Amino acid sequence: MLFPTLSFHLFFIALFAVIWACRDNEWRKILLLVGSWIFYGAWDWRFVALLITSGILNWAVAELILQAKGRAKSDTGTTAMHGLGSAKFWLIVGVTVNLAILGFFKYYGFFLEQMIVILHTTGWERDVPIMEVILPVAISFFTFQGMSYQIDVFREKTERASLLNITLLMSFFPHLVAGPIVRASHLVPQFRTIPKLTRSMAAAGIALILWGLFKKTVIASELSTNFVDPIFFDPSAHGSLDLLLGAYGYAVQIYCDFSAYSDMAVGLAALLGYRFPWNFNQPYRAASIQDFWRRWHISLSNWLRDYLYISLGGSRHGNVRLYFALSMTMLLGGLWHGASWNFVIWGAIHGGILVAERVWRDMKPATLPSVPTWLAVIFTFHIVTFAWIFFRAAEFDGAMAYLGGMLSLRGGAVTATPLMLLLIIIGMSLHYFPRDVLQRVAVWLRVVPAWRAAGLAVAALILLEAMRPDGVAPFIYYQF
Repeated sequence: MLFPTLSFHLFFIALFAVIWACRDNEWRKILLLVGSWIFYGAWDWRFVALLITSGILNWAVAELILQAKGRAKSDTGTTAMHGLGSAKFWLIVGVTVNLAILGFFKYYGFFLEQMIVILHTTGWERDVPIMEVILPVAISFFTFQGMSYQIDVFREKTERASLLNITLLMSFFPHLVAGPIVRASHLVPQFRTIPKLTRSMAAAGIALILWGLFKKTVIASELSTNFVDPIFFDPSAHGSLDLLLGAYGYAVQIYCDFSAYSDMAVGLAALLGYRFPWNFNQPYRAASIQDFWRRWHISLSNWLRDYLYISLGGSRHGNVRLYFALSMTMLLGGLWHGASWNFVIWGAIHGGILVAERVWRDMKPATLPSVPTWLAVIFTFHIVTFAWIFFRAAEFDGAMAYLGGMLSLRGGAVTATPLMLLLIIIGMSLHYFPRDVLQRVAVWLRVVPAWRAAGLAVAALILLEAMRPDGVAPFIYYQF
């Protein structure tokens, strides 16, 4: 089910009514869990079993880690060391199994293709059995959440959670498919208490959902269907100016698409009585790539920092190790998005610029004036937009054809209509609205009579339905 569809609206209204009619918190969580499985099963029921198995696996491994660490604390000397070794062993097992499941479903075909190419290049051509593997929706997101729980338990950064709470954490439908990646330490304590729906939470939830619907159905879907997709499908049929505008269009599309999902996820969770962390903070006003990653997909950025960058050494072992950690974190972050060299290149671009920024910061002469912020913002945006071309193109050759056509300065008719240009301008201007504009709207809705707020929400939904193009494309991050 897609958020901006009638089927989801009916599903959520029914679940909302059932959840708030239930007074027992444990039964409430069970109903939320079943509802989340129904939501996930709408794509393919076969993978609900994978989601359940992943939850049980991560909970069980965490229990084994806790038992081993408990023995280590109660014993001394060699026995304590053995207990800590057992805890680390179970952590390695748990992370390995998670990565194996993710690798099989997401990267089996990619690595098989690379092996065939290597065999062909070396003259060792063989008939390699090929198996079509279907990629389960959201496997990257719920796998990362499961691994983070195990690691946090090992690091003693979160408390023991029940099987119900962990399976609900990993299956909870608002953030299941495309994040934000909510950690156990943030959401499980909320599961343990009886939630309350205040007027503030309801107002904020409604404002976020409507705002997300606008960004997805009016801006992102319109740009995708009528401008960006045709240009990326055949770059050779377009002039350089059209290709440049297409790159800008995709930068706006992916921001509006992904931030819309995150806004709606936060809003839906709020209506169910739970608080999610913010996932975007006007990323295209960033003055550096480091600043960009503090603003874009914040939950993933923090995940990569805490569980990958720091594990690779971070900034604790000198500059060379730091540069290696930055580069590998972004390379693996790129590969996490999909089994394609284009994603690796996208990650390499971001990693390379992050390293260059760090080198420049360390080596910049003190007498040299700083770059004006406005110029740094423009430069950063164009680096990000350049990298988005590799992210969007289906193949490496397609990305190079796109860049070649854009740099060739060839003429041609401009297919960008005034509406497309207006949507690009609106999408960029969103980054320069007051940061608290939604909070202001929520505060206003909070004091408006309930009947009037409901009427305004319905009117807004009708208006958005009239404005959006026919059909609703899946969110871009559904494929990850």
